[in-house]
Amino acid sequence: MKLLIDMNLSPRWSNVLATAGIDAVHWSTLGANNAPDSEIMAYARTNDYIVLTDDLDFSAILAVTHGEKPSVIQVRTNDVSPDVICKQIVAALNQMASELEAGALLTVDTNRTRLRVLPLQQKH
Repeated sequence: MKLLIDMNLSPRWSNVLATAGIDAVHWSTLGANNAPDSEIMAYARTNDYIVLTDDLDFSAILAVTHGEKPSVIQVRTNDVSPDVICKQIVAALNQMASELEAGALLTVDTNRTRLRVLPLQQKH
């Protein structure tokens, strides 16, 4: 499992996740700081990354395109520093690794973790 950390999260996430045994790279080391979300998603899909972000635009892209990949992990807390929520994210990654490898939207906040399998389907 490889994580691509979005620009809106600190580059510190890379080292913290590496300490937990997770391969992670911050977008700033791969592409332009002002790259559109669609470019980051395309890179992640092509290079088999899972996107870690706190930006809701990524889930919107998955919904509109009915995308099956890449998986997206949304951090939904006021404080997105690794010190606050990294343990919960690592636990969720370990618990839901097969779903994330297959294609999923994982939302993690301080109170709960929710998983939706891709492609996202509209509720009737």
